[in-house]
Amino acid sequence: MSDAELVLRSTRVITPEGTRAASVAVSAGKIRAVLGYDAEVPSGARLEDLGDDVLLPGLVDTHVHVNDPGRTEWEGFWTATRAAAAGGITTLVDMPLNSLPPTTTVDNLRTKKDVAADKAHIDVGFWGGALPDNVKDLRPLHEAGVFGFKAFLSPSGVDEFPHLDQDRLAQSLAEISSFGGLLIVHAEDPHHLDAAPQQGGPKYADFLASRPRDAEDTAIAQLIAQAKRLHARVHVLHLSSSDALPLIAEAKREGVRITVETCPHYLTLTAEEVPDGASEFKCCPPIRESANQDLLWQALADGTIDCVVTDHSPSTADLKTDDFATAWGGISGLQLSLAAVWTEARRRGHGLEDVVRWMSARTAQLVGLDQKGAIEAGRDADFAVLAPDATFTVDPAALQHRNRVTAYAGKTLYGVVKSTWLRGERIVADGEFTDPKGRLLTRTN
Repeated sequence: MSDAELVLRSTRVITPEGTRAASVAVSAGKIRAVLGYDAEVPSGARLEDLGDDVLLPGLVDTHVHVNDPGRTEWEGFWTATRAAAAGGITTLVDMPLNSLPPTTTVDNLRTKKDVAADKAHIDVGFWGGALPDNVKDLRPLHEAGVFGFKAFLSPSGVDEFPHLDQDRLAQSLAEISSFGGLLIVHAEDPHHLDAAPQQGGPKYADFLASRPRDAEDTAIAQLIAQAKRLHARVHVLHLSSSDALPLIAEAKREGVRITVETCPHYLTLTAEEVPDGASEFKCCPPIRESANQDLLWQALADGTIDCVVTDHSPSTADLKTDDFATAWGGISGLQLSLAAVWTEARRRGHGLEDVVRWMSARTAQLVGLDQKGAIEAGRDADFAVLAPDATFTVDPAALQHRNRVTAYAGKTLYGVVKSTWLRGERIVADGEFTDPKGRLLTRTN
């Protein structure tokens, strides 16, 4: 510890072994050691005494739509990464669509990296995209360091990112499996969506009926069958249907290489509370009923669902019309995800250690970021400092993302992020940000 440059001390440090009083020594951007609370501070090292505030590993959000370049009026790397940092997130992985061009070729990946390079307040990685006509591009993207490949099984909502039918899914999955890659999937079956009633208009109940659970359940069953046949690694994005949980649990028992995420809005918001015309609550798949939410929480607790990510998917305010059929679908949640999940988790008897497992450790594991996701020696010194019992009321004007539309407006949440640290440097504290210090990450295994 003699070469430590910084020591962060707290009565509550969340480590892989549990929560304890500790002093965390940092040098050269890495965690050098996790020591006893009263460990002597080396001469020359700076002590940050956090008192009773909780020191937790920076969150890793593996599902974020930054939309930059091309739809930068919706969001951008500067604003998205500031919002993330304000919410205790120190790493995000950017989705390949809603930007122009989409991240579906190596050249397009290079374009996105050029845009992100000097705007990232936190570390940023990139997903590639799997389209009907880009199988030839998948291996080059993998070799260029993307963390995996996003595919839709139903229309994505943007013309430049068409969905895969079952034959094209099999082709893409076979290619990705051949080099040990990961396919992450928006799993809704287009035939079930087409057969569902499409009323349009402001009634949330009509929108909910247009995205039925069986669309998710069927698509997930088909994905499991393909993954099982090819022994491929797949990940189900933004699960909202609790009816699919028995299928997923059985697949895991059978050794299918499948992981699953859900999102804060499915865990904290319910269909019963969505006002008619309030399309800030619109997302696909949709926010479902409270009984469905209870089963998602049970699946998180028993490990059927692996992790929680935001699916931050913003747009300009004018696209959030009061017609649920035509309004842009997406929840903006980067800055509020930790507080939203913690508020509901504590109500249901879960601890912060659970939240860290779902939102940091397992997300880092999903994408192979072994240097992230835990407070232990050798990892990056990425931290969030949280006052878990403090509350705040969500004011859209205080949000950092570009378009301050939020489904959480007016809600009182537990958990105030006091500061966020990236590789041992404090990047935000009390609403004050440093210049961007984030790095662009590539897959290394």
